[in-house]
Amino acid sequence: MNVTIRKIGNSEGIIIPKEVLDRMGLKAGDEFQLTETANTLELAPQKGDLAEQLRAARMGMKKYHVALRELAK
Repeated sequence: MNVTIRKIGNSEGIIIPKEVLDRMGLKAGDEFQLTETANTLELAPQKGDLAEQLRAARMGMKKYHVALRELAK
């Protein structure tokens, strides 16, 4: 499938066809991991929201900091 890099405001981007988004279960706002290897670009949907996972981990570490400190001994 061919796509073209287009001007979008002050940036540039590609338009992903609706059929592809539907098949992949994607929507506007979903985040991707961009990997560049030997003249190839690969887009892969993020598995879960990393920022949300980090926020939850920080909350848990704060809540259980005493127990975690004891376990670390």
